[in-house]
Amino acid sequence: MAQDKKVEQITDMEVDFAKWFTDVCKKAELIDYSSIKGMFIYRPYGYAIWENIQHILDGEFKKTGHENVYLPMLIPESLLQKEKDHVEGFAPECAWVTTGGSDKLEERYCIRPTSETLFCEHYANIIHSHRDLPKLYNQWCSVLRWEKTSRPFLRHREFLWQEGHTMHATAGEAKAETERMFNIYADFYKDVLAIPVVKGRKTDKEKFSGAEATYTVECMMHDRKALQGGTSHYFGDGFAKAFDITFTGKDNQPHHPFQTSWGVSTRMIAGIIMVHGDNNGLVLPPRVAPIQVVVIPVAQHKSGVIEANQAVVERLQKAGLRVKMDSSDQSPGWKFAEYEMKGVPLRLELGPKDMEKNQCVLVRRDSGEKQFVSLDSIEETVKQMLDQIHDGLYAKALKNLEENTYACSSLEEVKEKMAAQGGFAKTMWCGDLACELKMKEEAGVSSRCIPLEQEHLGDTCACCGKPAKHMVYWGVAY
Repeated sequence: MAQDKKVEQITDMEVDFAKWFTDVCKKAELIDYSSIKGMFIYRPYGYAIWENIQHILDGEFKKTGHENVYLPMLIPESLLQKEKDHVEGFAPECAWVTTGGSDKLEERYCIRPTSETLFCEHYANIIHSHRDLPKLYNQWCSVLRWEKTSRPFLRHREFLWQEGHTMHATAGEAKAETERMFNIYADFYKDVLAIPVVKGRKTDKEKFSGAEATYTVECMMHDRKALQGGTSHYFGDGFAKAFDITFTGKDNQPHHPFQTSWGVSTRMIAGIIMVHGDNNGLVLPPRVAPIQVVVIPVAQHKSGVIEANQAVVERLQKAGLRVKMDSSDQSPGWKFAEYEMKGVPLRLELGPKDMEKNQCVLVRRDSGEKQFVSLDSIEETVKQMLDQIHDGLYAKALKNLEENTYACSSLEEVKEKMAAQGGFAKTMWCGDLACELKMKEEAGVSSRCIPLEQEHLGDTCACCGKPAKHMVYWGVAY
């Protein structure tokens, strides 16, 4: 982390973390407010981060045989009502279209909060035989949920995401798909975003409306609050029955297929900001940074300096890196602070003295470390340094997660630890909803997940003392 604060417009995170977050979103030109509450404008720099996320994830989906589709944004009310648990879960957040032109519509249309019902209607029309399965579809789109409160990237009324919706001949195949996509998300957080996650299953209280099981990747932010990073749901055949989706199996008998859905959204960008950022602004993981290297000519008015810097830019671009040269008339100090605030992983400085020595200066955003390196193999040097930055960011985030995750044996201990430290509390749990609600009421924490890697912390529930069934992570979440 850079030691000296250079961008005074950004509130220190230690003073007001929420204000720091909003300042970073605004000052780094990621997002702007529109005239409609809860609907934000993704500015080019912020949208470019999403484009890089989308490009990498879309490639992973296609490797596993998924195809992209696009369905309508409006859902007839009669269609939404077909799955009772699902519609009840989303009813408070639905926005409705009641007028078309100057005419009142015969039926209300919901602006999609999610697309399970639309996919089911479509699947009922195209799935007839076991030969039609599996159907591995994904959609990149926006959805609308009429949230009462909003914050940039964390809680929008309209937000961008991807939603995968698949159908399978057997429950086993659908469960395997649920886990496969869940693991793709977990790997993406680690290998691309440099964010460690806790992998687990949601409790029945916290699972997705209409799902039999929901799996989640949970992340810890710098302020030790939790962020749900992505979810993957197993629906069983409940939706298929509600929407009368059937296929003729190999046994020549009718069957209902088994369904999954899974999704991540632009909340990922909030996670990047709150896991890696510092008091000078953004710190972007190199693999999604819109600009991986910013090149700053030093004494650019002198003969040959701009040309020498441009030559380095072209070499790095040819090597597949995202590079920008700033040869504007702003001072070098302004440029250094500006690109530091924007989180560019690596700054390259090249001036007349460097040219004489066939070298340049590389400055890391994460640590502020400065190195003089030869231009002879600058492409490989830069790539290696970007990998080192990724690894360093991950190690720092993992340290924060591990140092702020602790085992507790009682509700009182959870309350004390949360008040003093925040983070994740691990306890044994009996599985009863009453104890889950009591944890929320008295300790102010929600269940984050039942981790896949279970630890035996004792034999009894930390809340009621009854025999325990699971170890659970608890925390305060965004």
